Amino acid sequence: MSSSTSPETEHSGISAVEQRAVVSLASLYALRMLGLFMVLPVMMIEGQKLDGATPQLLGLAMGVYGLTQALLQIPAGTLSDRFGRKPIIIGGLLIFALGSLIAASADSVYGVILGRALQGGGAIASAIMALVTDLTREENRMKAMASIGASIGLSFSVALVLGPWLAGLGGLSLIFGLTGVLALLGILVTLFVIPTPPVLPHRDASAVLSEVGVQLRNTQLWPLNLGIFLLHALMVAIFIAIPGQLLKLDLPAEHHSWLYLPVLLSAFVLMVPFIIIAEKRRKMKSVVITGACVIALSLFGMSAAAEMWHWVVLLLLYFWGFNLMEASLPSWLSKIAPAGAKGSAMGIYSSMQFLGAFAGGSLGGWLMSQYGSSALFVGLGALVILWVLLMSQSSAPQHLTSVRLDSTDGCSEQQLAQLMALTGVSEVSLLASEGAIYLKVSADAFDRTQALAIIHSTGEEHGSQR
Repeated sequence: MSSSTSPETEHSGISAVEQRAVVSLASLYALRMLGLFMVLPVMMIEGQKLDGATPQLLGLAMGVYGLTQALLQIPAGTLSDRFGRKPIIIGGLLIFALGSLIAASADSVYGVILGRALQGGGAIASAIMALVTDLTREENRMKAMASIGASIGLSFSVALVLGPWLAGLGGLSLIFGLTGVLALLGILVTLFVIPTPPVLPHRDASAVLSEVGVQLRNTQLWPLNLGIFLLHALMVAIFIAIPGQLLKLDLPAEHHSWLYLPVLLSAFVLMVPFIIIAEKRRKMKSVVITGACVIALSLFGMSAAAEMWHWVVLLLLYFWGFNLMEASLPSWLSKIAPAGAKGSAMGIYSSMQFLGAFAGGSLGGWLMSQYGSSALFVGLGALVILWVLLMSQSSAPQHLTSVRLDSTDGCSEQQLAQLMALTGVSEVSLLASEGAIYLKVSADAFDRTQALAIIHSTGEEHGSQR
């Protein structure tokens, strides 16, 4: 069991230690992402005051954090396995704070680009996700991951509202300065609030470099990797054009928050029933494709929007689809990632997510400067349609979850066969170097007690168990 909870709490729901871990980690992730997101709705307006600013360079400033984050995502997770989660998180937050300080004091667009690149260099996302796995039991892990996901969505929504308001008070310098303070606050949360995890190897917690190469060749995962790449490319690219369009409709930049706030709240409320349908009724493929089609429709509409109410409706549709896909794609990936490879698959997925943000900023800025906002929106919508066509060829995911069982004394071929024969088990993988067995199971049908009995037996008396 990869958690610091005691045996007495194993069947009593989420423990106090787990609650503390989840709340503190969700807060830490939200603080960091809030700082990254707050500049999105204001960079193309406030950034024009910077020396050397062009739409292309401002787009790069918006998305360059994704490049450094993507490059360091998997290495940071691997280092956290070796040196501990907290030291890597604290080091990352210090780099993030330094980048924020550089961006806050910059007079030129190049200084902001450097600061944003350093912000991405504080790549702690993989270490945080590994800590979630370290500090929660398997039966509570999906709830914990959902809480982290909700914190990201909440931070994005709050950032879009806070960004224009803070920019009206003190411009980009105030936003970046506050971001640095949030990073330092995150260090205090890490030191004094987040529980210290046990030192246990866990392939569901972080990427293993040898396994990363295998999962890069896993064709089942690539539609999802491309989906999150595109989703975050859109997230950055649309804010290259939208603030200017709202200004043309005489909505001052400092009032953009009042448009985003009701739209984001409504989109979140509308998303919830569809997430329930995706998970409970096992309609994830249909829900994801529906969300993508709604995003494409909203983007095509943005290319011709001419009235304020057009933007209200189109942004509502866009954020509804965005939230739906943001919540569903990682859940889909966790269901189909091979046993013992979830951490590596998620590492690739997260790297593609941040690469998407970089591509959206750099290429979106170029498209905007060369062809204008209408071409940008139409091009993005066409890419989403192409992804929908790709996704329609993918099989709907089986609703499986990963289970890790300790096997310090090893496991015979006969015992592995017996585990595979258990009801609800679809895959078995023995990691002798880790002293563990990883299973992919249907949570409704899998009997953990039977599996443990097989592992701790001589391998003879449990062959007929179902």
